[in-house]
Amino acid sequence: MSKYRIYIDEVGNSDLGSSENPNHRFLSLTGVIVDLKYIATTVHPQMERIKVDFFESHPDDPILFHRKEMLNAKPPFTGFRNSEFRSRFDVALLQLLVNWDYKVITVCIDKLNHKETYTTWRYDPYHYCLKVMLERYIFFLDSVDSQGDVMAESRGGKEDRRLKDSFNGLFVNGTDWIDPGRMQQRLTSSQLKVKNKANNIAGLQLSDLLAHPSRNEILHENNLLGKEFPPFGKKVIEILRQKYYRRGERVFGKKLL
Repeated sequence: MSKYRIYIDEVGNSDLGSSENPNHRFLSLTGVIVDLKYIATTVHPQMERIKVDFFESHPDDPILFHRKEMLNAKPPFTGFRNSEFRSRFDVALLQLLVNWDYKVITVCIDKLNHKETYTTWRYDPYHYCLKVMLERYIFFLDSVDSQGDVMAESRGGKEDRRLKDSFNGLFVNGTDWIDPGRMQQRLTSSQLKVKNKANNIAGLQLSDLLAHPSRNEILHENNLLGKEFPPFGKKVIEILRQKYYRRGERVFGKKLL
């Protein structure tokens, strides 16, 4: 039986107090589901290969893909200041994003709407997004009759503790749609795995590259983005539309709360 992992990246923050600020109104979680053997045999070595080819990455000091640093051409991505170099890299990366076998689930919450709708009782935005994501992850595991676990990038200290507590509560108690027995049957651990970016985990880097474009597509579909996609982001979104998790004809890989 195959074992899967969903690698989660967060865009935004869960602070409801910042929801009236347009730059902090939305929180999204993007999860990338990959077979663990496939990560080891295909995604990781191919990701390391492109790092070597373009940035001379070395095993003792590996390059780590991080969208914000890449977008702003910060070290070690200063080569992106050359448009021809960036174009060649974009073509190579987009081909990998097309070829790799993975599924995507993105859940985005409008914190301002949430705050205004629920004036006396409010779900923690992160917990709410994680709950919906886990439900859909369980649906996926059911569909392939397999098991899996969950990994997120470390945010440090109290943030990591909050993420782990939220996950453990869902594992123990289930949700409105997934009873505890079913949750525990499909998930191999009651603990959320939290790893630092410095660990050079391919799945977390992949989710980092996809999280912002996926969030933007959901906001654009709901007339909440207020701007057009940049050219590269548009190409990533076209790929994502083929990678979102589906149940039959229905897209279950994106949700606005």
